[in-house]
Amino acid sequence: MTEVYAFFAALMLQILAMSVLYPAWFTRYWRTQVASIPSERLAQVYPGVDIPRVLQRFSLRYRTLNAVIAVIGLLLLGWLLRYMQRPDWVDGPVETLVTVYFVLQLLPLGLIVRTAFKLNATLVDRLLERKRRATLERRQLFDFVSPLAVVLAVLGYLLFVAYVALIQQHPFAGFAGFAINVGIVTLLYAVNAFTVYATLYGRRFNSFETHARRVHRIGLTVRSCVYSCIACVGFLALNFTLVLLDLQRWEPFALSVFFVICGGICLMCLATPPERAQVGSS
Repeated sequence: MTEVYAFFAALMLQILAMSVLYPAWFTRYWRTQVASIPSERLAQVYPGVDIPRVLQRFSLRYRTLNAVIAVIGLLLLGWLLRYMQRPDWVDGPVETLVTVYFVLQLLPLGLIVRTAFKLNATLVDRLLERKRRATLERRQLFDFVSPLAVVLAVLGYLLFVAYVALIQQHPFAGFAGFAINVGIVTLLYAVNAFTVYATLYGRRFNSFETHARRVHRIGLTVRSCVYSCIACVGFLALNFTLVLLDLQRWEPFALSVFFVICGGICLMCLATPPERAQVGSS
């Protein structure tokens, strides 16, 4: 029963982190971002709109949605508490429910990102004629993330490939095979690498964004991509190890801890103040 109680603790932490702490940090972050936009610019794009009132109403809806998701998480916790007290409980359905709940926890953030992207694409670039001078500087990967983190990400990938090749020699039941497992991780790394490259060297989309805020956003994105790669290969390797050691019932705990770590990565990146993220500014 130790693995069951450990899982309950991890799931409660997941509910707290992803549905309470993360929304609070993110709300403060985007409020700071909006506050950095000159009021005359907002009035130019949204004439006659009471921006503070709109933001207050949006914030209320965002907090309400996360509160509802937190309540759903508590209901899920109660059901799992009863189910996992049975001696014949199976880890597969538990992991599926926890994963679905994690996706549900990401829904408010996904809606915000989608809305922000649509507003920027359809309003800002079309209605504003930018006359701001670009700040020219050479941005490098290691300006935003430590070389140690990058080395760990690359080393983690190589070790994961070697570990999967070793398991392939004597695969366990349900093992997807070398090509699928390595292919999924390779795709994950490729997507993150492309995101990092596009963030560092892509064009500027937000006409409102100041230089300091842009540098902050770049650092946030780069660190999130690198750290998420490390977390993913670590979790997958741990998951395989639990199966090999016949400790499958620890998998729900490991999965929930992985989701908490993902939320922690986001919190850690958002906690970095933009003043500390400036690179080469004068």
